[in-house]
Amino acid sequence: MNTNFTKNLREDILSWMGILAGCTILAAGFVFFINPYNIVPGGVYGASIVLHNLFPSVQVGTFGYMFDIPLLILSVVLLGTRLGLRTIVAALITPAIMNGISALVYPTPEALESLDPQLLLGGRFDLSQHLMLTSIVGAILIGVGSGIVVKCQATTGGSDIVGMIIQKYLGIRFSKAILLVDGIVVTFGLLVIGFGLGTGEGTSAESWCLSLYSLISIYVIARVIGYVVSGAKDDKLIFVISDKELTSFRQYILNDMDRTATVIKSSGLYTREDKEMLFLVVTQREVTRVKHTIKEADPNAFVVVTDAYDTYGDGWKRLPSKGEIEVE
Repeated sequence: MNTNFTKNLREDILSWMGILAGCTILAAGFVFFINPYNIVPGGVYGASIVLHNLFPSVQVGTFGYMFDIPLLILSVVLLGTRLGLRTIVAALITPAIMNGISALVYPTPEALESLDPQLLLGGRFDLSQHLMLTSIVGAILIGVGSGIVVKCQATTGGSDIVGMIIQKYLGIRFSKAILLVDGIVVTFGLLVIGFGLGTGEGTSAESWCLSLYSLISIYVIARVIGYVVSGAKDDKLIFVISDKELTSFRQYILNDMDRTATVIKSSGLYTREDKEMLFLVVTQREVTRVKHTIKEADPNAFVVVTDAYDTYGDGWKRLPSKGEIEVE
């Protein structure tokens, strides 16, 4: 009992530390690489960046609160969701961390309102001439931070809740709903930041091109979150059909790879001869060596190599529990 309690306590502590770390990384990505350059990576904080251009006295993180709190309430009312404590904490501390970091890295309240990159850390962190770099690096940090939060079984709320509401009441798939939400936010950013709607500023080629950098950021964030949560999905399925027993290849699987495979009884459609088909899962790095070993055992073997979307079981990932957050 004491051992299990200690183990669970350690896991809980690590999980909460992970949420704090993830929220901090996410906030830093926005503060240093996204907010100062008016890149709009969709979601709640993308909309917050746009609104900050209209109301500079209100910080991006504060706008985040204005979105997150009502959305958390809507999630309970419209979706009947039982919000976990971790999600509530993650959704509430991220804007606070973002505002806190912003206050530290800008020298004056005026600089904090303008979010001028030339004033960020005294001008030592100005990437205005490297917008592609800042959009990608910022997106990577946001993706890593969000992925860590999700791995700790929480979310930062925001557009995920909007996506679930759209899915339930409009019948649109969740992934498409998120794409729709991000598209609306980016379009909002194009109108306000790109064309100066409501800001009184003129239009320039650089300002409307920011929407293109925003699209790049959205794509990178999605891919990084998926990688952090699920890992690189580069596992391969290999099917091997041969007239021989492939003894050397079987020994290679059992001894060299320290793995097993499945033998499937089969028969040729034309010859009607009984055969055995070997089925196994390998990593991308193992594919080349496996193919060479098969050729050594039987150069005439029929081999199919295809992608495995996800692999669960002994030696691979564990099956997720009911209610566990997953990113597809």
